[in-house]
Amino acid sequence: MTQVFKFGGASIQDAAAIRRLGELLARFPARPLVVVVSAMGKTTNALEALLDAAREGETHDYRDGLERLRREHLATVETLFGAKAGPVAERVEALITELDGRHRRHAGRERAFHYDQTVCFGELLSTTIVSAWLDESGIATRWLDARDLIITDACHQAANIDWHTTAQRLGELDLGNEKLLVTQGFIGSTQDGLSTTLGREGSDFSAAILAHCLDAEKATIWKDVPGLFNADPRRFDNAVQLAHLSYAEAVELAWHGAKVIHPKTLAPLQRKSIPLVVRSFETVDTAGSLIDGDTRDDGEHPYCILSEGQTLLEIRPRDFDFMDEARQHEILGHLVKAGLHAGLIDNTAMRLMLCLDSHPARLEPLVQSLVVDYEVVRQDDLTLLTVRHPSASLLAGFSEGREILAERRNATTAQYLFRTEACPETWHIPGQ
Repeated sequence: MTQVFKFGGASIQDAAAIRRLGELLARFPARPLVVVVSAMGKTTNALEALLDAAREGETHDYRDGLERLRREHLATVETLFGAKAGPVAERVEALITELDGRHRRHAGRERAFHYDQTVCFGELLSTTIVSAWLDESGIATRWLDARDLIITDACHQAANIDWHTTAQRLGELDLGNEKLLVTQGFIGSTQDGLSTTLGREGSDFSAAILAHCLDAEKATIWKDVPGLFNADPRRFDNAVQLAHLSYAEAVELAWHGAKVIHPKTLAPLQRKSIPLVVRSFETVDTAGSLIDGDTRDDGEHPYCILSEGQTLLEIRPRDFDFMDEARQHEILGHLVKAGLHAGLIDNTAMRLMLCLDSHPARLEPLVQSLVVDYEVVRQDDLTLLTVRHPSASLLAGFSEGREILAERRNATTAQYLFRTEACPETWHIPGQ
């Protein structure tokens, strides 16, 4: 049966990493195998900066950024292929030229459309190099353009999947040969062939779409961590790795801001009971973490999620009226229009509190739209701590000595909002 592997930018960040990827894939000779690849390293960030320079008419910055992108990818090609670099370098040069042409054509269009027509080149460049290297190292590949496979609507930067057409396209793939299939994460296209993207960090979602439509046996996300933890091990000194958790628990964690899995990844897998494994490309022999429909291990450990760089908006009616359902509906409509997610929502009779990511390009217009009709008090530089399956003693330990600016609790989840200056650099989970 088909398996789907997904590799992020860290796993192909340079020539040495791409060589290690080839060695890893050589250990998995079973076919069919579909490999979904992100852009190399920080390429997407570089492409976003290039986009801004193109739109703002910063010609010098634009030319410098484009040339830097070209040099970096060609240097990787030269290191990998040496004297045989010519054909791959030509394909990279052609993609850079096409990228430049698209910037020239689309700089006057709305930003989201321009973004999707250009930022997709990060994945096109990376998969071109990776596919060629795997062929060179003895792993026969077939390069596929994800824009021919994953069909979406025209909601640029956050496209919605046309599941029927996507399933048809993927159903037409020839999976019977012995070639490894290489394609891109994060990108798709409309029925008319216009490039779209699935949202930042959407390559996990791409892998889930492919696994769902191909009725895969399993999907594996390869990362630079050995699996899932009950807290970020870089921020919590006693975080523990999780061997197993359910789709439902993983969705809760993703919703509350856990960064290991893209929030949209689980639903397509759950609908067909396809297991998801999170493993390390650095320690291939370790089992990683398994996500499936079994709920028996949920709640074995508390799960702690930090969301930093938060802003709290306290919104009150100007006429001293109730914050009723109609007003809440109106305010949340502003939130949807701004493209922001509230990590915490709390309300009283005359107040609605929203904890949001401090995303200036989206947050400032939201605040301006709200102050027309409401009193808005804003606090910045906050940290939201979300704890799943907490004990009373654990929560007491987390909150001791810190002012709680906002709080929300239910039977399974507690959330505290603190001033970042009152939070430690390294946290400790009490009682674990």
